[in-house]
Amino acid sequence: MTKQQKLQLLHIAINQCKDCPLYETAIHAVPGEGDVDARLMFIGEAPGRNEDESGRPFVGRAGKLLTALIESIDLKREAVFITSVIKHQPPKNRPPKSDELRSCKHWLDEQLAIIQPKIIIPLGRFALEYFLPQMTITETHGRIFEQNKWFVFPVYHPAYGLRGTGALNALYDDFVKLKRVILEKI
Repeated sequence: MTKQQKLQLLHIAINQCKDCPLYETAIHAVPGEGDVDARLMFIGEAPGRNEDESGRPFVGRAGKLLTALIESIDLKREAVFITSVIKHQPPKNRPPKSDELRSCKHWLDEQLAIIQPKIIIPLGRFALEYFLPQMTITETHGRIFEQNKWFVFPVYHPAYGLRGTGALNALYDDFVKLKRVILEKI
């Protein structure tokens, strides 16, 4: 079975998931999208309203910014893989609960095993906790960490960049650093 076929089967299973109550209030599961052979994997917290409505990751305002950030380092959105730790939108866009994070963990583990990215880019606190649980996004953003078989390069969540010029500049600075990391590590 090819990687593409494995990922398609996994995404069918994610779409049918009832491991936690989040599916009850969500319109769609949001497994993720992108290149099955991607070297970079961007991982957010959970789908928001726009993502829930479309079934696609990062399609709202924060998603448009993420796409612009990816393009700012001379990549195309289609060349990376984008997903979230949680696969269904939490009600009222609240942060995921611990049991929800535990319920979804195996989906992300399986995506990582299939795609086998070289660099993982956690977008914000919840995605960072998946890879570097004892660290904060403030102390880690824009820095490279080696963990298991991956390089982990945390950045602020794109929604943070929508808060103002300083936050946006911090995100763009991190992506400039990410471009250097890509050239060094891939």
